[in-house]
Amino acid sequence: MDPSSKSPDDDDRLEAAAAATPPQPLEWRFAQVFGERAAGEDVQEVDIISAIEFDKSGDHLATGDRGGRVVLFERTDSRDGASRSELERQDYPIARHLEFRYKTEFQSHEPEFDYLKSLEIEEKINKIKWCQTANNALFLLSTNDKTIKYWKVQERKVKRISVMNLNTSQSPGNGTASSSSSSSSRALLPNGGCSEKLYNFPNNDLLFPPGGCTSLRLPVVTGQDLNLVPRCRRIYSHAHDYHINSISNNSDGETYISADDLRINLWNLEISNQSFNIVDVKPANMEDLTEVITCAEFHPTHCNTLAYSSSKGSIRLIDLRQSALCDNHAKLFEEHEAPGSRSFFTEIIASVSDIKFARDGRHILSRDYMTLKLWDLNMDSGPVATFQVHEYLRPKLCDLYENDSIFDKFECCLSGDGLRVATGSYSNLFRVFGCTPGSVEATTLEASRNPLRRQVANPTRPARTLTSLTRAVRRGGENPGVDANGNSYDLSTKLLHLAWHPTENSIACAAANSLYMYYA
Repeated sequence: MDPSSKSPDDDDRLEAAAAATPPQPLEWRFAQVFGERAAGEDVQEVDIISAIEFDKSGDHLATGDRGGRVVLFERTDSRDGASRSELERQDYPIARHLEFRYKTEFQSHEPEFDYLKSLEIEEKINKIKWCQTANNALFLLSTNDKTIKYWKVQERKVKRISVMNLNTSQSPGNGTASSSSSSSSRALLPNGGCSEKLYNFPNNDLLFPPGGCTSLRLPVVTGQDLNLVPRCRRIYSHAHDYHINSISNNSDGETYISADDLRINLWNLEISNQSFNIVDVKPANMEDLTEVITCAEFHPTHCNTLAYSSSKGSIRLIDLRQSALCDNHAKLFEEHEAPGSRSFFTEIIASVSDIKFARDGRHILSRDYMTLKLWDLNMDSGPVATFQVHEYLRPKLCDLYENDSIFDKFECCLSGDGLRVATGSYSNLFRVFGCTPGSVEATTLEASRNPLRRQVANPTRPARTLTSLTRAVRRGGENPGVDANGNSYDLSTKLLHLAWHPTENSIACAAANSLYMYYA
């Protein structure tokens, strides 16, 4: 066939076939670690990381811990360091991975006590969210169970005095050379002061002899050091009766939401003494309470849209333009359970612990105890993909309930291009799944210097038959390299918090007090 005789339809089919081909699985490598502990070293409770967040540019990373501290890291690798001529001389591109360095840290929250309710308020940082930068300053929100704070971190020039304004070679009185004994016995102070009483004056405030001091001159200021100064600009408090589980910035750059178990409040960043309650699921009689809010997040581009999840496994999409109090949702996303499959643990493991919007705003990723689910905003009949995270634990649900592990809240994240998703598990493991149609990528990595040490074989086929209605995909089920009874897994080491770089294939995750970073 003559290539010149191809029709536009042939080109369209070739492009569609290329788009339908799933990308190759990524090869993950260790990049760096902060706060790595030695073997056998005890970890202090206050040092355990409780929140991780990249900013939108990916140039800064923030972590919060149970001790109320916020630690900031900044990117140091040069993305555009090589000149064009150097790049042209290279036969192949050099793979560079992200590198971060410690920037600064500050105490965000302190332990408090609510005297009205006789309740201790922990200093633990629940969430961190970056805000828009301005004037080379960094802005971020941090929250514990009750109080949200708005921080500004900026470099300030610190001026130091190198030469004092008192000439030590001159006498204080008449300007003649002073004796070595008198000059050495007096400690000189700034502005011509002296630590001893001069001329036996009864008032030590009078430091100059009659007639003045002929050797007085202006001090010399040199050396302007740049120091990072964190400053709390706003404190948003007394707006939640229950523990705050989420904060999320609006795309308008002016407002944000905070959510607890029963309410979602809308705030303006510049107004700390007033918020608007936009969602309230508290029943008139608390005995009628059947579900609570577990997470809430604004749409990345539509400032009037937000989603929140519940302990029953549902996700509600609401439109702020409909009414002041958004009791009615615009869309409801939930997966209906199969008949006869309900058990005592069904509702517990269905509770959604985290939701994230994809960067394009088209999809929502949710994490419950056993699975990751990917939802399409245009299809509320069911998830478009379901990924099994640790299916081997299903026979152990009774034991997990007894030791409270079943209530662990794992976070999830999406890659910037929307092609992959990730979440944590036990034994400091985390899993990366490909979410494009036809992809079978399901990688298990360990938060250590050798992330592939616990690598197991991945299933080559979806774990269940697909239905034409939901076009759902389930992958990553029973791993043949995992002990079926779960004895090889340590439930005390759990990887709850992780974040995906917004533009590159790099993941930061927290294992106790250590921050590990990986790239592909």
